[in-house]
Amino acid sequence: MDAQLQTKFDRLRDLLRGYGSVLVAYSGGVDSAFLARVAHDTLGAKALSVIADTPSLPRRELAEALQLGKEFGFPVRVVKTDEFDNADYVANPPNRCYFCKHELFDKLVPVAKAEGMAVIVYGENASDIGDFRPGAEAAVKFEARAPLKEAGLTKADIRALSAALGLPTAQKPQMACLSSRVPYGEPVTPQALAMIEAAENALWDLGFHDVRVRHHRGGANGAVPFARIEVAPDQIARLTGDNVRETIVNRLKEIGYAYVALDLQGYRRGSANEVLKPAETGN
Repeated sequence: MDAQLQTKFDRLRDLLRGYGSVLVAYSGGVDSAFLARVAHDTLGAKALSVIADTPSLPRRELAEALQLGKEFGFPVRVVKTDEFDNADYVANPPNRCYFCKHELFDKLVPVAKAEGMAVIVYGENASDIGDFRPGAEAAVKFEARAPLKEAGLTKADIRALSAALGLPTAQKPQMACLSSRVPYGEPVTPQALAMIEAAENALWDLGFHDVRVRHHRGGANGAVPFARIEVAPDQIARLTGDNVRETIVNRLKEIGYAYVALDLQGYRRGSANEVLKPAETGN
């Protein structure tokens, strides 16, 4: 490990020690898995990871996150969140993530108090600075801390340190909640998320890992669902091969999509925000 990375890692551990005890907002992704592991290694029983069981989290991701905790010995508790009871969340405005994270932290606060955990921490990192991240506003409201960001750890740093710790998430593709597949302004529903999850699972099972299935609705009253698939640009040729293409179309139609389209730009981070005006992102 180079000296600069070691310094950042030491800073992270110092921050965690300074908190005394932490509740980690855990999702099983690259950042939160690394944070959960380091918090447990640093604080032992004074660290608890909590994951939200919500329709926006794929069942595959939930199972893998729980298994990761068992494999590496850090405790994980599951809480149910109720963001779908919030009309502001369901309406799916550009700041939808604020309402989701507000609900999450609102559920984490009583758990932290009951378990005597002094600080809630979450996985925002130094690479996220400048991104459109309305969920971070909710974190500020609940005084949650982002020690990865405070320690100056970038996504590349976290992947490198995760590999050094033997975490399988070191090479895990970038993930985002299933609700991010629904264009802003179109309602988010558990039924839509179930379709998205099934469609992405079908693509994963065919070996496509950098993948998103964007869920659109057309026709009269938006009654006709169609899927817009994003895969890594270097995988587009494979997807459009006759056998694979036919398999995907048939599977997604079985799931309930009337039409299946391919985004020729391929998967890219933040594509859902491409339609937003600068004023809507604060830039």
